[in-house]
Amino acid sequence: MPQEFRFLLLPGFSAIGFISAIEPLRVANRFRPGLYHWQVLSMDGGPVPASNGMSVNADAALGPLPAGCTLLVVAGFEPLKHYGGALQQWLRRLGREEGVLGGIDTGAFVLAKAGLLEGYRASLHWEALEAFKELFPAIATTGELFEIDRARITCAGGTASIDLMLDLIARAHGSELAIQVSEQFVLGRIRPPKDHQRMQIAARYGTANKKLVQVIGEMEKHTEPPLTTLELASSIKVTRRQLERLFRLHLNETPSNFYLGLRLDKARQLLRQTDMSVTEISVACGFELPSYFARRYKGRFGKSPREDRR
Repeated sequence: MPQEFRFLLLPGFSAIGFISAIEPLRVANRFRPGLYHWQVLSMDGGPVPASNGMSVNADAALGPLPAGCTLLVVAGFEPLKHYGGALQQWLRRLGREEGVLGGIDTGAFVLAKAGLLEGYRASLHWEALEAFKELFPAIATTGELFEIDRARITCAGGTASIDLMLDLIARAHGSELAIQVSEQFVLGRIRPPKDHQRMQIAARYGTANKKLVQVIGEMEKHTEPPLTTLELASSIKVTRRQLERLFRLHLNETPSNFYLGLRLDKARQLLRQTDMSVTEISVACGFELPSYFARRYKGRFGKSPREDRR
């Protein structure tokens, strides 16, 4: 019997995350016919628009799944926008059965909202990670490409979906088949889950200076509350003046302005991916005064936080 997969697409889902998950199954069947069978689901059985504007037809609506089936929820920028009672009841019923539940890209939000990730590790797209932590602080999250934790599967989406499916294929049918499938996608290698989702700091900012890379890492880890410039300098064992010189030389920026930009970028992610109030987001990003936060936010993005949420 083929292994059954169901892909629940939520409006605004990530097309690349979905396609990257389904194509390895297709190619595996090409080499060994009949290994996998899948269907696309939507909440009402109708077509589902992706975030890029394309629309995908569904095979069925929410309903019973075959025994041992793996369900993967595929979401996008607003994973909880269409979350409601019917979806919650359906997911919780599946959670009581013996199938595997998973989320691609931000699909982990939906599983967590239904209470189905408690006690499990979860991975999701790096851009949504901070918002997820704010909403579900009790759930253990990682920055890995994907997590397979017993009957729960979560994945960062994008091309990481290929890596997830190759891992599942290798577990079920051996690494030789996984390599055959991988080569069809012209991949140089199969990435392990611990590979980084994002480019390393040095590559992102075009610098090889180890102290600068280290201090940016400290900034990214400490947004609530933010560290002082003196504390940042101390963390890499330089003086405040030396730290300012490093930023000016390599980034043409001051440490404080660069740090402010990181915190405002995090605020925008929380604003767009959670229902937290502007005041709560202000506090979560290290701003004591909401008025100061709103002023700096508008200065960076051209809109106030409330305008940007609409």
